[in-house]
Amino acid sequence: MRAQIIGTGSCLPEKIVTNDFLSTIVDTSDEWVSSRTGIRERHISIDETTVSLSAEAGRRAMEMAGVTADEIDLIIVATCTADTLVPSTACLVQDELNAAHATAFDINAACSGFVFALNLTDVYMQAGMYRTALVIGAETLSRIVDWKDRTTCVLFADGAGAAVVRAAETGVSFSTLGSDGSRGGAIYVKSRENYNPFVTEQKPMDFLYMDGGEVFKFAVKKIPEAILETLDKADLTVDDIDWFLLHQANARINQSIARKLKIPIEKVPMNVDHCGNTSGGSVPILLDEVNRKGMLKSGDTIVCAGFGSGLTWGVMVLTWA
Repeated sequence: MRAQIIGTGSCLPEKIVTNDFLSTIVDTSDEWVSSRTGIRERHISIDETTVSLSAEAGRRAMEMAGVTADEIDLIIVATCTADTLVPSTACLVQDELNAAHATAFDINAACSGFVFALNLTDVYMQAGMYRTALVIGAETLSRIVDWKDRTTCVLFADGAGAAVVRAAETGVSFSTLGSDGSRGGAIYVKSRENYNPFVTEQKPMDFLYMDGGEVFKFAVKKIPEAILETLDKADLTVDDIDWFLLHQANARINQSIARKLKIPIEKVPMNVDHCGNTSGGSVPILLDEVNRKGMLKSGDTIVCAGFGSGLTWGVMVLTWA
């Protein structure tokens, strides 16, 4: 049995922040941001949390799938901005949804997180451990961004996407996952440092740091390679794929990937213009958007790809139900 997506959902915070607004708090402009990233606006949490966004995205996915909370036996949340260190976001979502029978835990692979989580769900279903799962990617990146740093605050945003996954004959077919910890310094956020009676100096938590140029070079080289590797495993070519759902970090990155692989840009939908970079939420939010627009048809072959901090990357091929 393989992991087959049978319903999707997403949830974005109510507050929309435009590039024009950001130009009032940092030295930037709509032209500067949009021409370099494709981003024009993003959603930022005020009252929403990673848990509340995740739970609402999950509810919407379950409603589409026609699945009740009692049927969910696994919940995985991919996030690097959990509301709490413990318990996990997934356990809090389990409580919010009253999914009492579910095993629940988080994973952190940053922007690759949803692909990693869906791959793990597929492995569990191949092993016969679980039948119906809720896989969520969610972030509130606004809490770790330095709003005085124009190189990062214009990029990142908040939101959650979810997929209900059921064991079936078709679904996820082949995946390629990878990590390069030697390049972890390209995107990082320090956590709280040692705090005990033997440490006298306490330092405040840092904000997110990113070497944008390094990440760009990594993505436009590694993701085409990983896509071709995965397609080779599946005995497919680029022309066999109906849709390429790529992490929404930067429109120029995805355009470069499309050019390298000679993919028609029409097969590479993007929502970065109005969602920004939602890290682990990016791929499932986009998946839900194109699904609800009626773009995905039964039997479509889809490539999902994530890439980001770690550095990590994940590519999978799946057949739409």
